[in-house]
Amino acid sequence: MAKQDYYELLGVSRTASPSEIKKAYRKMAIKYHPDKNPGDKSAEDKFKAAAEAYEVLSDADKRGRYDQFGHQAFEGAGGFGSGGMNVEDIFSQFGDIFGNAFGGGFSGFGGQRQRVFKGSNLRIRVKLSLEEVANGVEKKVKVRRKKLADDVTYKKCSACNGTGQVTRVTNTILGRMQTASTCNICGGSGQIIDYRPSNSDTNGFLSTEETVSIKIPAGVEDGMQLKVAGKGNDAPANGVSGDLIVAITVAPHPHLQREGDNLHYEMYISIPEAILGTSAEIKTVTGRVRLKIEAGVQSGKILRLRGKGIPNIDGYNKGDLLVHINVWTPKTLNKEQKTFFEKMKKNDHFKPKPETTDKSFFDKVKDMFS
Repeated sequence: MAKQDYYELLGVSRTASPSEIKKAYRKMAIKYHPDKNPGDKSAEDKFKAAAEAYEVLSDADKRGRYDQFGHQAFEGAGGFGSGGMNVEDIFSQFGDIFGNAFGGGFSGFGGQRQRVFKGSNLRIRVKLSLEEVANGVEKKVKVRRKKLADDVTYKKCSACNGTGQVTRVTNTILGRMQTASTCNICGGSGQIIDYRPSNSDTNGFLSTEETVSIKIPAGVEDGMQLKVAGKGNDAPANGVSGDLIVAITVAPHPHLQREGDNLHYEMYISIPEAILGTSAEIKTVTGRVRLKIEAGVQSGKILRLRGKGIPNIDGYNKGDLLVHINVWTPKTLNKEQKTFFEKMKKNDHFKPKPETTDKSFFDKVKDMFS
């Protein structure tokens, strides 16, 4: 099922300001908050969907990529909405947006919600060939990540009595004032380590190597980032794992040059081939293609092979392969060749006679982008 447009989901225009987006998200999230809709799976799904949309549209970089590439800019490697965005994520990331809508902080299905930690993200760089970009690919990479040891146990923090917050009361000229701050002993989790194995670090983590499968969609571009949800470092005390951020690097192709979804290929032919016509086989990103070059072809002519370019990352269509014909002129000639061309200089048939149908350089450039 196609995902709903993030702007439509929040009920804002594509030119909405950050404050308008935040206001729309807060309204929708409060409406479908789990505390107001206990046991309602449909409301929970809408609550998650709103948070997913807000996570993208509230970030200038993510919003820019979404405006350009749509959902596919994030979904190729797990992305949002496939297990990476859960209720705990939402409470930990966007809890401050709700203010006092639920009696001060999140009640968390009845009762005080402790701070939920998210593990740190990891970043890797994956290098792709142009053929892999055109066809999409699944890469398996080895990642070193911190995982919580299986037998780590926790106990309630005595400093905050498991609430994750320390309350202080001070006397002022205006009367007694109560303030709450994050517990500096447990960091807001409400728990501290009771036992950890000797081979783990002070936080109970083990350094492990894991093979991660990354599905990269066709059409990605150099510099684009994808996300594999939950494959970053673990978090302590019932937290959620961080994400694996995958930076895409595309290796230069020896013969093809990418421009958006189109590809360009420079084909060189000899003067006799230009005069008599020829055929040639070229290698594209999807296989080999044989081209027929008509007799009398002019240098600079562009042949367009539709659908032989790069798929659009949104999956709507494919670009074209533009073959640029260049007639190669030899710099040196033997005596016999030189004599022949000296005679042809005086032959009226060899004098340039451009036809009105021959397109100018600027017309050809315009055609490339039409």
